[in-house]
Amino acid sequence: MKTTFYGYRRPDGRVGIRNNVLILPASICASDVCRMVSDSVPGTVSFNNQNGCSQTEKDFRYTLDILAGFAANPNIYAAVIISLGCEVAQMDIVVEAIKKLTNKPMKTLIIQKEGGTIKTMEKAIRCAREFVIEASRLTREEFPISRLCIGTNCGGSDPTSGLAANPVVGGVSDILAQNQAISVLCETTELIGAEHILAARAKNEEVKNRIYEIIRRYEDSIRMAGEDMRGGQPCVGNKRSGITTIEEKTLGCIHKGGHSTIMEVVDYAHEPTQKGLVIMDTPGNDAASVAGLAAGGCQMILFTTGMGTPTGNPIAPVYRLTGNKSTFANMRDNTDFDASGVLSGTATIKELSEKLFDEVLEVANGKLTKAESLGFKEIAIMRACNYL
Repeated sequence: MKTTFYGYRRPDGRVGIRNNVLILPASICASDVCRMVSDSVPGTVSFNNQNGCSQTEKDFRYTLDILAGFAANPNIYAAVIISLGCEVAQMDIVVEAIKKLTNKPMKTLIIQKEGGTIKTMEKAIRCAREFVIEASRLTREEFPISRLCIGTNCGGSDPTSGLAANPVVGGVSDILAQNQAISVLCETTELIGAEHILAARAKNEEVKNRIYEIIRRYEDSIRMAGEDMRGGQPCVGNKRSGITTIEEKTLGCIHKGGHSTIMEVVDYAHEPTQKGLVIMDTPGNDAASVAGLAAGGCQMILFTTGMGTPTGNPIAPVYRLTGNKSTFANMRDNTDFDASGVLSGTATIKELSEKLFDEVLEVANGKLTKAESLGFKEIAIMRACNYL
């Protein structure tokens, strides 16, 4: 098994597996400008930020953590930040949040101060081109796999997810933990019903209590809206595929964490401080949980699916695998890896985990995932409450 990969050294000490320039929209009012700038400059990435204004302080904190975390993610060389000027996400607030996480290059532009969108775009395109040229001068260096932080996620789950794909990812999680790298298990709503199993694997009482705490917080927040978790989990597609209860879904979901000790629980979009297996408190929504992982410093996401899903991310490559042979054949354009051999008896979990880990290193070395090659980069951001 290989024990190194080739990545990009950042001035803050992190190591990236991609080398993009981020055109960062501070709010929804700057999103289209950022999209048009990014479309004009190859080597840049952007996304549609639907938030950044009309938010309470707690709700805005989730958005700010995503913005700062995206800019700090090691896959990003530099950021061009664009705001409108009158939103909640004031430029100085966004810049301060980013500087707390990284010392990478930044340029800032405020549409109302620049004289409108066209003038802002002209300046932003020039800034972005300069950053892309600077980034092109970097060369990949060899690093130990202990410098990897890999997120795990599942979506469009069916029974094969818990029986095949998730255990294969769990094997990769264990390999990462054994080599002092980081594997992140997320989707708090899909831990409900198995929290006692995870708590038994906690490093200490503090981590154990945090596992129970994030479950209670999530269930309480749903009850405050007059709803029940069981009303949306499992979803219609899960039920159609054969998953009948939230506990069945959960017992399959947690296999992505393998068998390693759980070292800590981190808040949404926050970077782990411990090596090994970590839990991040995220929603079950695919785009929102993957965004949290990317903002938390994950260089890549391993995404399992039973029925098939095309979800991507602008910051971290999303690598998709399935344990359903029919899904792999039907959605081959969107699916990177076939783990169905576990169920057909043609391969063991250990064999496929080692093969998948080799694929992780290939992606870390520059191989594009299907989601990347197709240009999928949608995101969502966790919410605390409705817009003001």
